[in-house]
Amino acid sequence: MSKRRLPQRRNARGVITLEFAFLMMFGVLPLLLVTFTGVMVFAAQQSLALAAGEGARAALRYGDIPERRANACMAAARSMQWLLNFSRSTPSCSAANAPPITVSQPFACSSDGSVQCIRVIASYDHDAHPFLPGTGRLLGWSMGKSLSSTAVVQLDLGNR
Repeated sequence: MSKRRLPQRRNARGVITLEFAFLMMFGVLPLLLVTFTGVMVFAAQQSLALAAGEGARAALRYGDIPERRANACMAAARSMQWLLNFSRSTPSCSAANAPPITVSQPFACSSDGSVQCIRVIASYDHDAHPFLPGTGRLLGWSMGKSLSSTAVVQLDLGNR
């Protein structure tokens, strides 16, 4: 009777190893990939918020309007340098009117029309440069076109 059970055990060898391999491939690895992508998107959004804020603060430095816009663009570029390196893009701080860093011309502030404000927008197109290959379309479907952050600062032009 024991001789008949022995071949059945040999046929079942390795089943646990296969189950473990399938669990890793279809359970744990996708979970890790989703977690990694979420962490990277969160880090990118925080970097963009920091870049927009630093750019807006840099626009407060004294100088004429083109100097203020260039200062804002350069400060934002320093704060989001890892994203610029990852996407292999360089902002044009001489004009500062195209993504990934856009610095507006002075405009009348919404709270007080007698003062001027500047808006700094830092953005990252995750569809064109996904953090994990193949996730660009998935993130674009779930989050929209791109990540961005905006900061507005009131200028002290010394005319009050």
